[in-house]
Amino acid sequence: MPRPLRRTAAVCSLLLSFVILQSPVDTDQSKNKSNNNPKIQIAILLDVSSSMNGLIDQAKNQLWNMVNILSKVRCSGVVPKIEIALYEYGRSANDPAGGYIKQISVFTNDLDKLFSELIILKTNGGDEYCGHVMYNSLTQLDWDTVGNSYKVIFIAGNESFLQGNISFTEACEKAKQKGVVVNTIYCGERSKGIAEHWDLGAECGNGSFSNIDHNAKPLSIKSPYDDSIIRLKDSLNETLIVYGIEGRHYYNSMMQSDTMAVYNLNDPTKITQYVIVKANSNLVSNPKWDLVDAIEKNPMIIDTLDMNTLDDSLKNKSRKELKQIVKQRGFERNHIRARIVELSIKQEKYIKAEKERLKEPRTLESEIEKIIREQVGRVKMKIE
Repeated sequence: MPRPLRRTAAVCSLLLSFVILQSPVDTDQSKNKSNNNPKIQIAILLDVSSSMNGLIDQAKNQLWNMVNILSKVRCSGVVPKIEIALYEYGRSANDPAGGYIKQISVFTNDLDKLFSELIILKTNGGDEYCGHVMYNSLTQLDWDTVGNSYKVIFIAGNESFLQGNISFTEACEKAKQKGVVVNTIYCGERSKGIAEHWDLGAECGNGSFSNIDHNAKPLSIKSPYDDSIIRLKDSLNETLIVYGIEGRHYYNSMMQSDTMAVYNLNDPTKITQYVIVKANSNLVSNPKWDLVDAIEKNPMIIDTLDMNTLDDSLKNKSRKELKQIVKQRGFERNHIRARIVELSIKQEKYIKAEKERLKEPRTLESEIEKIIREQVGRVKMKIE
């Protein structure tokens, strides 16, 4: 495949290409049967009633920060697999008999798809049945059975926590049976959240109760490293070698996701978070359509590859020549990834210092980050 031309709007192509998670190893929870490897499973339950536009904006903007934090978690040196599910509740257009609830995504590591679902969420007035949506997520999702997996629910919204026919206490019993922690995040003043019983949901779910200003804008801290990180995203894309009958489809879909992200993450900090995730080999792998990733899993793949599925510039190469090209692209990719990691460490230190100097508003991003950092230690995981 010819190396992608740099666009004037380089940020555009780079932003959501990070979502190279386009062809994750497992995207269907039915395939994710438990083994001895730990997982991090997060179910995000969002109130989409009419007053929650700010919450939805915060949710789409915090996704990449959350994933970056989770990517640093280790369990006895092992990198846990990360899976995220998404529910909406409080939409009057959803089935009343089902509690006005909709499952947007089962547990998945296809962050591209998850992000695309997040950015199209819209608010619509309705009743908010917290106990019901908790119960649904606990009974419908394929929660892992390994004892050292971190399994957690984040439910965010407002209005009374006691609405609906299914009590939050019934949902909490299910959570305890499955070893799932329930964290409640109230959108509004803390005292009002307590008056509407959101603290009780966290108490019975062995989790944390917190409150946020869902209409606040998270701090946007531009660092001296942002532009360099963003430019490296294009360089990372240039190492791709598309192959296979469906390869072009996956590649085009990835590039569409890049564009989508650019227009929905209007903040250099968020864009760089996306790029950092994209550069993480523990999170992003495309062996189904990228030959550089594929050869790591199957060193003999080139010997049986249908050369006609390659780009015109490569299909007439000998297999020996192709192996050398793939090896060189892999070397380039590793070098780019290492540079992104180096810059991201400097960026993180810079942003941390700025946050200590400035007053950071309580947002979905800040609260989820704080809670994750506090809770992963319960299952003998640590953030490195």
